Amino acid sequence: MSDIPRLPQREFVALIAVMFATVALSIDAMLPALPQIARTLTPEDPNRAQLVITAFVFGMGLGTLFTGPLSDSHGRKIVVQAGLVLYALGAILCYFAQSLEVLLLARVLQGIGVAAPRTVSLAIVRDLYAGRDMARIVSFAMMIFTVVPAVAPLMGQAIIWAADWQSIFLAYLVFAALCALWFGLRQPETLPSASRRPLSVGNLISATRELFAHSSVTVSILVQTLTLGMLFATLSSMQGIFAQQFGRTDSFPVWFAVIALVSMAGSLINARVVMRLGMRRVTLRTYKAMFALSLLLLGLFGLGLMPDALAFPAHLVFSIGLFMMMGLTMGNLNALAMEPLGHIAGLASSVMSSIATVGSVLLAIPIGLMFDGTNTPLLLGVSVFCGLAVLLVRFGLLDARKPARA
Repeated sequence: MSDIPRLPQREFVALIAVMFATVALSIDAMLPALPQIARTLTPEDPNRAQLVITAFVFGMGLGTLFTGPLSDSHGRKIVVQAGLVLYALGAILCYFAQSLEVLLLARVLQGIGVAAPRTVSLAIVRDLYAGRDMARIVSFAMMIFTVVPAVAPLMGQAIIWAADWQSIFLAYLVFAALCALWFGLRQPETLPSASRRPLSVGNLISATRELFAHSSVTVSILVQTLTLGMLFATLSSMQGIFAQQFGRTDSFPVWFAVIALVSMAGSLINARVVMRLGMRRVTLRTYKAMFALSLLLLGLFGLGLMPDALAFPAHLVFSIGLFMMMGLTMGNLNALAMEPLGHIAGLASSVMSSIATVGSVLLAIPIGLMFDGTNTPLLLGVSVFCGLAVLLVRFGLLDARKPARA
C-alpha cells in the first residue's frame, strides 16, 4: 500500500468528493424540475414524475454490480473514464427525450454510467487507506460533497428560469467533462497490474462467496439499504411536501440549500468523534436519535397535534436530521464492511453498493407514490426503516457493546 503513489491528501479528498457529487448533482438538480416534467410528460399522473429520481438510482444500482469487478480486472482509471462517457451519453438522450418512458430509460443509462465514479472511488480510497483512516477520509469527502446538494437545486432552478428543464442535462455534460479531466490528469492508478484479478465468472463467484462469508458485510448491506431507502424516499417526496403542504414552491431550492449546508455537520462530527468512540457506537446512537425524532413527528403530524406555527420548522429539523444521519453512518458502515475485504475491494464495493442501492429503490418507490400532499407517508416510512436499522445495529453483528477497535 505504501508503494502506491498518492495525491496530496487535501486534493485527494476534494477529488473523491467531486466523484461522489456526480450522484448528488444528478438527483438534486432535478428536484425543481419535477413539476415541469409532470406537466409536460405525465399530466394525467403527476406522481410518476418522481420516477425520474428512482430510475436514475436503479440504473446506478445495476451499474454498480459491474464497475467494481471491472476495475479489479482492468484498473481503476479506465473504468471511471468509461463510466463518465456513458453518463454523458445518457444525459444527451435525456435532453432529447419526448416522452416519460424514453426519459426514464435514458436516466437508467445515465445511472449505469455514474456507477463507475461512485463505486470505484470508494475502492480507490480502500486501496490507499483502511479502517478508521478510511472512515475519516470518507467523512471529510462527504462533508465537501454536501456542498453540491446545497447548490444543485438552485442551479436547476436557475437553468429552468434561463432556459428549460431539459437544459439541466447539458449542465451534466459540462460537469462530467470537468470531472473526467481532473481525474484523468491528476489521479494515479491505485491498482498495480500485479494486484489485478482476471475477470472470470469463477473468480466473481468465489470472491462473492468470500464477501458473504463475513457476516458483518451482510449486516452492513441491510443497514445501508434501509438508510438509502430513507434518503431516496425523502428526495422523491421532498419537493411535493414543500410545495403542497407548506406552500413553498419557489423557495424550495433555498430551503434545500439550508438543509444540505447545516447537515454538513454530520460528516464533520463523525470525522472528529469516530476515532474516539468507534464506528459502531456512532452509528447506533445516530439511528436511535433519528428513530426517536421521526416517531415523535409522525405522532404529532399524523394525529393533528402539531401547531401550525411549528409545522414547517419541525419538518426542517427532520430533514436536517435525516441528511446528517447519512454523514454519521454511511462512511462508517462502508468502512466496517470493507475492513476484511481489501484484496477484493472493487468487487466488494460493487456488490454491497448494488444490493443496497437497488434494494433502497424498491423501498423508496412505494413511499414516493403514496405521497398525498403531506409528510405523513414519509414519516411513517422513515420511522419503520430507522427502527429496523436500530435493531440490526444493536442486536446484529455491528453490536456497539463489542470492545472492537472499530
